[in-house]
Amino acid sequence: MSSILYLKTMKKLLFFLLPILIIGCETNPKENIESFDSAWNRINDVYPFLEFKKINWDSIYTIYRPKVESANRKEFKLIINDMLSELEDVHVYHRKKVGIQRYPYKSPRQIKDKNAISKSVIRKYFNERLKFSKGVLYGISPENIGYIRFKSFHNKGLIVKLPEIFKYLSNTKGLIVDLRSPKGGDYNVLMAFVNYFMTTPLEKPELYILEKIEQSPFQASESEYIYTKPAVVLINGLTISAGESTAEILKQLPNVTVVGDTTCGGGGCSSNHTVQAIGEYELPNSLLISVPTGYFKRYDGSHLEWNGVSPDVRVKQTETDINNSKDKQLEFAFSHLNK
Repeated sequence: MSSILYLKTMKKLLFFLLPILIIGCETNPKENIESFDSAWNRINDVYPFLEFKKINWDSIYTIYRPKVESANRKEFKLIINDMLSELEDVHVYHRKKVGIQRYPYKSPRQIKDKNAISKSVIRKYFNERLKFSKGVLYGISPENIGYIRFKSFHNKGLIVKLPEIFKYLSNTKGLIVDLRSPKGGDYNVLMAFVNYFMTTPLEKPELYILEKIEQSPFQASESEYIYTKPAVVLINGLTISAGESTAEILKQLPNVTVVGDTTCGGGGCSSNHTVQAIGEYELPNSLLISVPTGYFKRYDGSHLEWNGVSPDVRVKQTETDINNSKDKQLEFAFSHLNK
């Protein structure tokens, strides 16, 4: 390419890129202040853990409010990110209207267990290829022990798939429910799943969304594939939100043993039953933030948030174990169910 042609090309690129660069660096104090105040007020109005976490939200305003006055758009997002991180809540995120969710905070347990599980290692414990459908990995070990692992509880199509899965696993001598996944999910999917273990009524864990939500107890399921044989639920620091609630519910059942390490501690939730209860909220500058508007409690009355669910039997597992192709938590589950 000649130097003249190169210069012409560069001028064209600068012509197109300059407006983008200007927009990215643009400062709009009024919009910044309106959007910051909107975010701060939204959290002040609906976030349920300010008192529990002993967060002085007024002082947070004092710290971050002056920073937005001279901030450009990129800097404003960083300020909002830092302010949201003060909540130390794994459910809290921000995003553009068209963009991925940015989570400012990860819990220490999430970080600890980030690489302490591997699907490829799990598959080595099975002779036959595991089945996969609706975000669920499931199969049967050579010792006739069933296995089911949830990527998340988000897919409502799973509710329709559950009868087929439990029919397939019904003749096993024991069942492993693997909840070591960093995804949450839909409360209705969670309830549909745990119902396959219910033989007698069981109170549901307390649920608050802006206020306490009255819930009728779990009832004995009418399905012909109720699982009453011994079951092990696997948890670790990646078990979050709906996975934690599932572990807490199943932990109450006499045929279930919870094994692994304490869960993440993400007890927040939200709902679309009212506009105010929706988690995601749009700021005047079109940035979206999401904070919980409610929460689950454990059966002992304490918060699931930060506390998580502790195992009945603690079996620690590290990245080194996984690098050595060992899933010690899964191995313990097999040993327990083979007794």
